[in-house]
Amino acid sequence: MPRFHRKLERSAIGFVLAIIGVSAIGGFVEIAPLFTIDETVEKVPDMRVYTPLELAGRNIYVREGCYACHSQMIRTLRDEVERYGPYSLAVESQYDRPMLWGSKRTGPDLARVGGKYSDAWHVAHLNNPRDVVPESIMPRYGWLLGNTLRTDDLGASLSAQQMLGVPYTDAMIANAAADAYGQAAPDSGQSSGVGERYGEATNVRAFDGDPGRLTEMDALVAYLQVLGKLTDAAQKQATEANPETAPQVEED
Repeated sequence: MPRFHRKLERSAIGFVLAIIGVSAIGGFVEIAPLFTIDETVEKVPDMRVYTPLELAGRNIYVREGCYACHSQMIRTLRDEVERYGPYSLAVESQYDRPMLWGSKRTGPDLARVGGKYSDAWHVAHLNNPRDVVPESIMPRYGWLLGNTLRTDDLGASLSAQQMLGVPYTDAMIANAAADAYGQAAPDSGQSSGVGERYGEATNVRAFDGDPGRLTEMDALVAYLQVLGKLTDAAQKQATEANPETAPQVEED
């Protein structure tokens, strides 16, 4: 074998062909499963899209690099299921562009963090993590409270998602800015349209505690509070598989 390697490395053309061959094998292994994607993504009737405010929060989550320390994919390992809840299903990420599964966990997985903590807890945690978790090494994101959320580009953002296959309607796109404001201002005239377009179960409240101003904190907290809540498919599957010992998310 060493003799074969020496011979191969002395032939530039042979070495290039070997590299192409190995790369082709790796590429095929990664690309081939995409041809069966329709068979691997579950079909669920209650899956909904992100609201404009939640999508804006997701964009902020990406902008601030939160995905570098927090994954959003619970593996099928027992310790993960017992700590975080039912393992992640493909359908839960079908509208994520891009997906944020990740493999790095400096902080806990956030796939099922929605509803686990109050809005006030998230605001305090993002403003200064040490106020609620003394041992935390997470950076502060206090400026989110001071930053007014930009909404004039939300229609274009939803339109781009629509082109990628996310089922946003033309009405959703046309009312994106108004719906973003209405979701964080429950007493405003725009709030009723949010439920009509995205479902009555949509969170409509002042996420940062101040209904008079739409901030980036509103958007990020709205996004965090819906993680794991876009469909009940994973919880239903876990309950059906084992009704008596269906995993519960650990409070930590």
